[in-house]
Amino acid sequence: MRAISLSKASVSLIRYGLLHVRSFESQPVFSITHHSKLALNDSQLLYLLSNHRIQEARNLLDRMPQRSNHDRVIHLTSLISKFSRNGFVNEAKLLFEIMPARNIVSYNAMLSGFIQCGRIGEARRFFEEMPERNVVSWTSMLCGLLESGRVCEGKRLFDDMPEKNVVSWNSMVGGLIKNGDLEEARLIFDSMPVRNMISLNTMISGYAENCRMKEARDLFEEMEDRNVVTWTSMIAGYCRAGEVNEGYCLFCRMPERNIVSWTAMIGGLTWNGFYEEALLLFVVMTNYEIRPNTETFVSLAYACAGMGFPCLGKQLHAQVIVTGLEYGDYDGRLFRSLIQMYSVFGIMDFAHHIFNKNLNNSSVQSYNAMITGYVRIGQLEKAQYVFDISPIRDKISWTSMVDGYLSTGQVSQACHHFNNMPEKDAVAWTAMISGHVQNELFIEATALFLEMRAQGFFPLTATYSVLFGAAGATANLDLGRQLHCMLVKTRYEFDLILENSLISMYAKCGLINDAYGIFSTMASRDLISWNSMIMGFSHHGLANESIKIFEAMLESGSHPNSVTFLGILSAGSHVGLISKALELFKSMRDIYQIKPGFEHYVSIVNLLGRAGRVEEAEEFVRSLPFEPDCAIWGALLGICGFSETGAEIAKHVATKLLELDPMNAPAHVALCNIYAARGLHMAEQNLRKEMGLKGVRKVPGCSWIQLSGRVHVFKSGDKLHPQADEVLSLLFGISDNSYKRKAGPSLRRALLSAWSNLELREIVAKRVIGQGIARNKCFTASENHDIPYADGDGILLGF
Repeated sequence: MRAISLSKASVSLIRYGLLHVRSFESQPVFSITHHSKLALNDSQLLYLLSNHRIQEARNLLDRMPQRSNHDRVIHLTSLISKFSRNGFVNEAKLLFEIMPARNIVSYNAMLSGFIQCGRIGEARRFFEEMPERNVVSWTSMLCGLLESGRVCEGKRLFDDMPEKNVVSWNSMVGGLIKNGDLEEARLIFDSMPVRNMISLNTMISGYAENCRMKEARDLFEEMEDRNVVTWTSMIAGYCRAGEVNEGYCLFCRMPERNIVSWTAMIGGLTWNGFYEEALLLFVVMTNYEIRPNTETFVSLAYACAGMGFPCLGKQLHAQVIVTGLEYGDYDGRLFRSLIQMYSVFGIMDFAHHIFNKNLNNSSVQSYNAMITGYVRIGQLEKAQYVFDISPIRDKISWTSMVDGYLSTGQVSQACHHFNNMPEKDAVAWTAMISGHVQNELFIEATALFLEMRAQGFFPLTATYSVLFGAAGATANLDLGRQLHCMLVKTRYEFDLILENSLISMYAKCGLINDAYGIFSTMASRDLISWNSMIMGFSHHGLANESIKIFEAMLESGSHPNSVTFLGILSAGSHVGLISKALELFKSMRDIYQIKPGFEHYVSIVNLLGRAGRVEEAEEFVRSLPFEPDCAIWGALLGICGFSETGAEIAKHVATKLLELDPMNAPAHVALCNIYAARGLHMAEQNLRKEMGLKGVRKVPGCSWIQLSGRVHVFKSGDKLHPQADEVLSLLFGISDNSYKRKAGPSLRRALLSAWSNLELREIVAKRVIGQGIARNKCFTASENHDIPYADGDGILLGF
């Protein structure tokens, strides 16, 4: 549970949707040129220097109002600093050269000018040629070297310094931290003869930026005096390390806060996924009448996106415009956050407007946000257009397009993009595998996994999870066990996602004991874990076990959801626990405040029907507070065969169902079967003729088993398996074909289609189908299914 606590007033605001962004007075924004900051003569001087009119510049210096030599040096030195600061370093250099007199401050100003614009080589030569140097000169040169990454040269310069002050020491510590040498920085810090607040803040900030919060906290606790920078560095560090509660506790203890402190806490909450708390904290901040800055709005935009609050996001954008912050977004971070926000909302018109408005300042993140946004709302043509015009495409760009095409079933387009990717990673491979599974291309998905392993990519948790889902969906136990074995060999610990996937896979493949074995040894469980086990027991008809898991779930403090109750109700319907199931259905609405869905009503219909209470089921359907759909009427029609009076009810239900869906094949077939069971053969024949005239055809069901790398499929009404005679002979215990006289084609099809029991499949199929079949470079498993192995020269999942 989150330990973050905010004021009740703030919580009530967000609870009732009354969160409003405080309106701030708009600030005028002026476009000020560099020249307008200078006096007239100084502007003329800059113009002459920019055009290399050196003699005229000298003359202008001579004509300037008479000043003492000292005042003139001060004025021209100030101009050197101004020129350099605004990017006119060459002009500053020319001015320095024509100055009638200079002092050490002039030299230091010119040195700083070279360093500020990154011309470190010129700065170093200038430094060596200086007739006089003081501690400022040495410290400036030290900062320049460290800033440009020339650490070794900086260390030598620091050792050669004839005099060091606390600024020099702080510069050395800060430079080492910036270049990633935290240990060396600590040694320098420990050897400092004198420290000030900046020294401690620099070291604390270094530890915090590297998520080494224990060392940072030790220094923090040793400090007698702390300023707002100290506190803010610690808060930002804790949030960066994911320890948000610790950061918030420090934030609450701060003696004073500024906008940087508030923004650090709001940003820390946002980046750690505490979107609601970030928005609430912003409300509290506005109560102190603190004006948000650009960074605040960046964090809030991502928080709004994370919460899915489009209206609040639009209010936030409006405040950005009102406060004029859009004009100061020089690095484009604010615009990128707004584009990301609108893309998450799917409001692509707004995102496109901001994107086009700042096209020259767009980064690859902006292009990716636009691509992902268009993919999210299914506009792949526009996504492709943005992808095509993007000057730089990274892995995210390519993967988004691959995922988009797969989500709409355009597998060939997705494969085209994937094959053209200049550089693939495990995420891209997983997207391809997942997309193929979603499109029911299970064999292709497995082949992609093998190729991924062959190319040296280590599968992600999501990769295994997707493939376990595919193995469960196709009851491919061999594949599932091989993947499980691979996980055991390559990972020491399984996370919650993998364990949940394994439970589901084994349950769907018929090994409910194996699923429960994994469930019982889990260190922690979430709602998916409980639901997977409940559904697994339910599908195997183990209603009592499902109820026991449900009761254990409640004892653990987990709150059930609609899926939980679907599993329980389904289990009750299979074994006839009518009173218990109805009691749970009532508690679902009255105690847990969960609104039943169509599937829950279908379960109750099945529950009553299988108990022979068809009339009660019909009454239940007709008393629903809404108009039943095809699924509910279809369920009621399906149970009519469980009652002697079901034929009459079936007529009315079928009529209602066919009004909603005239081409509903299962409804026609169910009604035909009911007529046949009741001996109403004329009605059955008439209905079948009607089906023929309408062109109604039911898709036949099928069952399958995989042995020795081959999948053997048995379809109802389809051509029988080539070895069906041997199978039926074994089942009847007859060594010749005399069983044909005992079992007609319908019974033979029924027997083959009824292989839902895993043990029966394996006993019969292994003894018949599994003998004498040529192996074919596909997956297989050992006889006891304990140890996966490679069949022939086939490839076994990376072993």
